Formats: sequence, structure tokens, C-alpha cells
Amino acid sequence: MIDATTSHDALSFMDGSSKYNQIRMALVDEELTIFRTPKGIYCYKVIPFGLKNAGATYQRAMQMIFDDILHKNVECYVDDLVVKSKKREDHLHDLRKVF
Repeated sequence: MIDATTSHDALSFMDGSSKYNQIRMALVDEELTIFRTPKGIYCYKVIPFGLKNAGATYQRAMQMIFDDILHKNVECYVDDLVVKSKKREDHLHDLRKVF
């Protein structure tokens, strides 16, 4: 990811917040995350941290979201993003594409 930023004048590094907890689980998979507490039995409705495929699922989501600008203005690795611009004056425009 960092190697792809060489020859760019402006870089912005970002870290996603809440990560996997923003991705809804398939209904059939919710029952696989059942846990018990003194107050009842619960299951996750969003991907919890620690599931085996959580990282890969999040990476796929990021690649779909940023598909049109990935490897042009944006590099992505799981929840880390780099917005890169060849010229400083274009950087604000490139950041707006992400947000």
C-alpha cells in the first residue's frame, strides 16, 4: 500500500472506525453467533470482531465501495485508507471523492 504512493505530492492516511461492526450479517449466520448472559440469549446482527472471515469480508466491502477510484486516488488495506494525489492542488478534490 505504501509503495503505491511513491511519486505523489499529497497523501492523507485514514483509519476506518467501527470496522466490521458496520457490516450486517446474513440472517442465516446470526444464529451461529449466539451467546448467553445472565440476562438472556443473544446473537450478533453485525459482524463482530474476531470472526474468522471478518477481515476478508471487510476488505471486499471496501474494494466494492472504492472500486472506481481504487489504485488511482485511493489505496486500501482492510480499514486503512490512503488518498493520494500527484499534485497538491488536486488533493482536496481527491478527498471529496472518498467522502
